[in-house]
Amino acid sequence: MSRAADDDIEDSAAPLIEHLAELRTRLIKCVVAFLIGMVICFTVATPIFNFLTAPLCQVLAERGQNCDLIFIKPQEGFFVAIKVSLLGGFMLSFPYLANQMWRFVAPGLYRSEKGAFLPFLLASPFMFILGASFAFYVVTPLAYDFFLGFQQFGAGGEAVPAGEPQNRPGLSVVFQGSAQEYLNLTIKFIVAFGLCFQLPVLLTLMGKAGLVGAEGLKTMRKYAVVGILVLAALVTPPDVITQVILFVVVYGLYEISIFLVGRVERKRIERLKAEGAWFEEDEDEDEDIDADDPLLAEFEDENDDRKA
Repeated sequence: MSRAADDDIEDSAAPLIEHLAELRTRLIKCVVAFLIGMVICFTVATPIFNFLTAPLCQVLAERGQNCDLIFIKPQEGFFVAIKVSLLGGFMLSFPYLANQMWRFVAPGLYRSEKGAFLPFLLASPFMFILGASFAFYVVTPLAYDFFLGFQQFGAGGEAVPAGEPQNRPGLSVVFQGSAQEYLNLTIKFIVAFGLCFQLPVLLTLMGKAGLVGAEGLKTMRKYAVVGILVLAALVTPPDVITQVILFVVVYGLYEISIFLVGRVERKRIERLKAEGAWFEEDEDEDEDIDADDPLLAEFEDENDDRKA
């Protein structure tokens, strides 16, 4: 290999090493920011957990029951605090994490690409918070109301208010929930709906990049229905109510995505027309063939003779 070729390889390798070094630096900063957020949330893990139990306590209060959760294992309280800290630390440090990601990617983008990508970077956390709030304030209370409806309280069939003697005959099957199991299920709801609410952001970004089109999304509706049903069955408990709610919400977001992608396409066409770079597509190839072409007429006559 010549000396010039060796110099070219070294010149091309230098920028790659610089990018990898910058990536390592930003990843270290992200990890440190996440750990700081996690430590902060660990110090207030109990108030955060009490806030997360609000849907359950609301449902139990309506049934006249105390809002009590238990620890089944000695270490369960510690792991509950760790999980609360992980979720809270990620949400607390997310603005800084997104800023580091943007500062790493932005230098490699053109000005027009920065203007196109930045709104989606801002819309993504907003849609996640919207989905998480919908799950926490709407879906979770309905789900727990459904689950707790399978309790039975002796022969009376109703909960006995706190402070009154439990002297009703018959079998009682009441809720004594594990704090860790409750937290796992609640986080699953929040994360599932938060990610599902990213659908318009993802499809609109793909539409802006030309990877999907509004007409293509319309033709894929039946497949989208099946996929959303499977998703609802996987990310939610075996509860028909929450599965139906998730299906209705995600399919509604899919229809909104079709509208947004169509709007992006119309704006792109208008911009290309203004720049003089847009040409109307030709009609079907069959219409482009001249019907008066003698070769075409001879070919059609031969086909008619063969059929006869």
